[in-house]
Amino acid sequence: MIPKIRTGAGGTYSLIRYLFGPGKRDEHTDQHLVASWNDYAPDPGRNPHHTIAQLAGQLDQSVKALGDRAPATTIWHCSVRADPGDRHLDDADWAAVARRIVRAVGIAPEGDTTACRWVAVRHAQDHIHIAATLVRQDGRRAGLEFDKRKAQAEARRIEKDYGLRQLNPGDGTAAKAPTSQERFKAERHGRAETPRETLREAVRQAVAGAATEDEFFTRLGEKGLRIKLTRGSSGDVLGYAVALPGDRNGSNEPVWFAGSTLASDLSLPRIQRRLDSATPAKTGPPETGAAEPEWSLPARERRTATGIAERAAIVLDSDEDEAAAQLVGVGELLDALAQTSPAATRAELGAAARVFERATRSHIRAEHADTRAIRAAARGIIQAGGALGRGEDGGATAMLLSTLVLVALAVVRWHSARGHAQQAAASHQAAEHLRSAYRQAATAPLRTLRAQGRALPEPERRRQEATIRAALSDITTHAGIGTKTDALAATLAQAEQAGHDTRALLQKAIDMRELDTAEDVNDVLVWRLRRLAQLPAHPGDTARHPKADTGRTKPADNRTGVRTAPPAPTRPAAPDPHIRPPHR
Repeated sequence: MIPKIRTGAGGTYSLIRYLFGPGKRDEHTDQHLVASWNDYAPDPGRNPHHTIAQLAGQLDQSVKALGDRAPATTIWHCSVRADPGDRHLDDADWAAVARRIVRAVGIAPEGDTTACRWVAVRHAQDHIHIAATLVRQDGRRAGLEFDKRKAQAEARRIEKDYGLRQLNPGDGTAAKAPTSQERFKAERHGRAETPRETLREAVRQAVAGAATEDEFFTRLGEKGLRIKLTRGSSGDVLGYAVALPGDRNGSNEPVWFAGSTLASDLSLPRIQRRLDSATPAKTGPPETGAAEPEWSLPARERRTATGIAERAAIVLDSDEDEAAAQLVGVGELLDALAQTSPAATRAELGAAARVFERATRSHIRAEHADTRAIRAAARGIIQAGGALGRGEDGGATAMLLSTLVLVALAVVRWHSARGHAQQAAASHQAAEHLRSAYRQAATAPLRTLRAQGRALPEPERRRQEATIRAALSDITTHAGIGTKTDALAATLAQAEQAGHDTRALLQKAIDMRELDTAEDVNDVLVWRLRRLAQLPAHPGDTARHPKADTGRTKPADNRTGVRTAPPAPTRPAAPDPHIRPPHR
């Protein structure tokens, strides 16, 4: 059940006329009162002798009595809508709902006979409108502090008492929802969503990984948006607004949306703080003991982002408030992927980015967190351009998505521990979309790996399976551990061929972070191993992957603190005769 509150000035006649009228698209039917301040207010919908003017006149009586002393805001309007899946509520139910709402917010406290005048109008099966004046009958002004918060809290109690779908309580940090007028206008113009929603997503994508303010505005222009900058006397940009081409108001002027009206964290000051405190920096070479293979640029950036996402998950698992900064970075990473992914996964990734947007905001601030690495990962993915849905690009996408599913679930736990119900639910939805995208991206590389695992000579396969059983012996009760380890066995065989100690490498992959939330532990370990061992994400890829160097590592890179290895021999490793190449 969703209450939505608006306020206005003047008399109530126009509002009452709309509520009892046919609606903008003749959607109003059987318009009538279900409750009022005195239970016998005029009902123009059911009594032909009652008029809209009579009802509005009685509602406005206390306001008019004050004359020039009346407050500037005189009208309180609250629509209360049931969820589409809720059971039918009759007039008596809706009357009780209306009385509970006006009592909770202070329009008509229990037992107060001189409270504000109000009526509840029903003109559809699934909602009512409460119209009230904000001057009490004793001439005092109504006290409506935190009325929106109180109405939401009462709605949660009503849902529980009436057995309705229980929505998650909010904390006031959600982006502003489109108004009904914006939705009607979008429908008239054949738009799938309102301009507000389209612009919010476009601005969010433009800021993902951006290094400077100029780059941010350039990206907005490249998306085809109209941009209006507000400058101070010094010439500095103080704010911005965006509009969709062709979206105009009744005066044929562009409909502008300031960044702050799209979402609180999209205001220019908030974006500037994000850019100033987290300027993307190079992430340095891979944290392995091998020279970097010659992957394609999109594949390399996705592999780099996988390691950074793993570290973000570890920060979130620490359950510190400073992890809040990682949420914004993860959101930017999802936005970057949604813009550059192939068609097969683009829809699910776009949906994941949109719902995760709610998880990036709360009242917790991380003032000293370093988000340079994760913002650099988002930037790298965008600059690398579109990835192919096949070969190493597709495999690297699957590798990253496997990690992002676990990151999203870490975000669920982080928000749940702080009572952020809406953000936790949004993170869970994002995880489901990411799982769907992962399944699409991982199908081809895993199919090849499983075939390669089954093709291993029996002694080799038994040896690798023994290694797997020994390493997973402590977590064999995990529901996500399957009995088929073909892909994992093939990966270990290839890592061994590249010169790695497979027992140590597998244990390192297991110890990286928890596996309790993994849907399939074997899959997660396959991708971790292939990244750590610098194996191709797609086993049919022809990129060079040199043998691991077991010698002394170099000193830490002064940009990143990551220790790097001496260059590996440039001669490609000989192919393992026990691994069947993919069918071509």
